[in-house]
Formats: sequence, structure tokens, C-alpha cells
Amino acid sequence: MSKRRRQSKLAADDMKTEEFDYYLPPELIAQHPAARRDGARMLVVQRAGGILLHRKFEDLPEYLCKGDLLVLNNTRVFPARVRGCKAGSGGKVELLLLEEKEPGVWDVLMKARRRPAPGVRIVLGNGEAAAILLNDGAMGRAVVKFECPGGVLDLLEQIGEPPLPPYISRKGIPRGDLTEDRERYQTIYAREVGAVAAPTAGLHFTPEMFARLEQRGVNRAEVTLHVGIGTFRPVEVENVDEHVMEEERYHIPAATASAINEVRNKKGRILAIGSTSVRTLESAARENGELVASEGRTGLFIRPGYRFRAVDAMLTNFHLPRSTLIMMVCAFAGRELIMRAYREAVEQRYRFYSYGDCMLIV
Repeated sequence: MSKRRRQSKLAADDMKTEEFDYYLPPELIAQHPAARRDGARMLVVQRAGGILLHRKFEDLPEYLCKGDLLVLNNTRVFPARVRGCKAGSGGKVELLLLEEKEPGVWDVLMKARRRPAPGVRIVLGNGEAAAILLNDGAMGRAVVKFECPGGVLDLLEQIGEPPLPPYISRKGIPRGDLTEDRERYQTIYAREVGAVAAPTAGLHFTPEMFARLEQRGVNRAEVTLHVGIGTFRPVEVENVDEHVMEEERYHIPAATASAINEVRNKKGRILAIGSTSVRTLESAARENGELVASEGRTGLFIRPGYRFRAVDAMLTNFHLPRSTLIMMVCAFAGRELIMRAYREAVEQRYRFYSYGDCMLIV
């Protein structure tokens, strides 16, 4: 075990998952994006002094200086949810594609009233393709092999749906009527296909915001972390240190590593846009904070006790209770301060989760 993981584990040994719980009225869960991408409210958390300020996302440039650097996760969400039925019985099946294991063979999450047995053929869409269940796993996981004339991603562009999280309801809305989600559950800079959930803090950015930041002398760089289902799973164990993160694929280009190291040498700040950018940078940072160009998989679990090396400030949306994401934010700003911020956000009727408002931690 590395020194970094050992320190984090020791700090979390007595930490209970219930310490990261909070009450959220269901009506505060945003079901649709704001009318404008940049129209969100922004709760500013100043770690020095424990000050909370109620601002708007459009005020973000006021908190940045010439020489600061934004780091963005450029992963692109693909329409990973597809519906079908079991050949023969006609029983409904829903698949959420997670990651391709080999050509045409995918890890998926499968929902069905009665789970099919291995070997069963699942007819997809209106018969455009099919999937054969190769094996069934735990926690809804399964492995399927697709039968389709073209590539699986091409198929999903035809019959797939945006993989909205379960707290956003689209019951009764036909697949073709999800145009808003296809556009808005995607950052404007998304390029690298591979995520099954959006890096939601980035959803607020517009070309106009980037232009304002550039005028202020704030540059930006990109990393890639293909957000998987594990990022958003609630922590179900009683003790925090017993939770195991699912690994996610990441890539930090040489140009990004060089830009970050140059900013650090010049005493500028690194503002990570979203928890996924934080996790990517911290996975590749050396003990002295130097960033290394790299790619691979990361299972880094950031919770209170972790010592940050690469990130100076963070923009993030509001996270689910008892999740690894709220634990990361608590690690960055302190549990007491963050839980106070969440209580105030509830009192002030902020909009929560993927399509909701944001928090800037400086």
C-alpha cells in the first residue's frame, strides 16, 4: 500500500458512512436543466474563515486571477441505455452499457422483472439488433455479446437513450423526445467517447464564459476520465474505509501535465472542474505535486484524511448523501464546513444533483 493510501485509510478507520448523510427534500432534485447553461446559482465556500457566499455561476471569473488554470474533463457521454425484450417470452429488458471488453462484448447493467438465463437472446429496439447474454453477475451486472450490422456505438446512436441518473424521471416520454437531454446532459467541450454519466460541473460552461475567462488571463487544459457507474453508487458499508471504488479509465496528455506544472511553478492556482477532474489529477500527481502525463485506470478513493497534491480549488455540483463524491468534497474543505454548506443550500432552495446548481470551493 502506498504512503498516500495508507494515510487516507488510517484517517478513515473510525469514520462512519452516516456522517456524510443529510436530508434533501425531493422537490429540490433538479429534473430539467436551467433555461440557460450558465444560469445556475453558485454557493461559494471559502475554506479560510469558513465563509459561505450566495452567488451565480456567471460570477465565476471574479474568483480567478491571471495565471490560474481550469482543468476540464473532456469525456463524452454516449447514449448507453437501450431497451429490448427477451426473444420468445417478450419480457422487457433494459441494458445500460458500461464498457467494451472486446469487440462486440460489453459489460452492462441489466434490468428485467425476471432476469434471463445465459444464452437468451434479447431483441433490441424495434428489431434493429440483438444481444446474447453470456453471463449474469452481481449487483445487476452482466456480460452480453451484440449482434448488429455495424458497430455497437453506431447502433446506440440510432436506438440508445442518454444514460440519465435514476433520480431524473422521464417516465412516459418516448425515446425520440429526449432531445433536451441529448444536448444538455453533455458538456460543450465533450470529445472523448466513453462515459456513462456526465461530468456535471462542466455542464454550466458556455463559449461566452470561456471567452470571459480568457480575457482575464485564465487558461484551460483538458484531461479525460470516462465516468463509470461506480462514481455515483452510494456507499453501503457502515465504515467508510471498507468501501472499494470501481476503477475508471483516465488519460492525462503531456500538454496538460506541462501546463499544470508551469502554473504551479509560477504560483498560479489549479481549479478542477468537477470531482472527476479532481480524481484524475490526484491519481497522477507525485508527492511533490508534480503532474505526470499518464493513462490507465484509477481506483483512488478520496475521503477525509487525504492530502491533496494537484488541486487548489474546485467547482462541483451538489452530491448525493453517503456518496464517495460528497466524501471527496468533505476531504477538500472539511466535513463540518461542507455539511453546513449543504444545510444552507437546502434552506436557500438550491437545485441539487446533475442538472442543479453548483458550488465553488476556494
